[in-house]
Amino acid sequence: QVQLVESGGGLVQAGGSLRLSCVASGRTFSSYAMGWFRQAPGKAREFVARISRSGGTTDYGDAVKGRFTISRDNAKNTVCLQMNSLKPEDTGIYYCAAGPLIGIYDIWGQGTQVTVSS
Repeated sequence: QVQLVESGGGLVQAGGSLRLSCVASGRTFSSYAMGWFRQAPGKAREFVARISRSGGTTDYGDAVKGRFTISRDNAKNTVCLQMNSLKPEDTGIYYCAAGPLIGIYDIWGQGTQVTVSS
């Protein structure tokens, strides 16, 4: 079973950009669909983006479409989330997730904090 470690979070001004990375341990990374979720204080966890095992299919939450891009490099066991035109409402803890099929996740990282100031 893989383990996931996120990085790249931080404090950024509105309109800025951040790039989150999630590195997976193990040799079977390419067999997992991957996703990014976020949770703001006092709110439920929210779907952000997902990508299929091959990287050929991606999908985004309505709140981030056109601003965020998910990608993966199976050779490096890494999935990334490029976040542009950030807004204060993008603030939250961002979690990387892995699962057997796109949209089904059973392995989660510890999260990385993203704070967007106005």
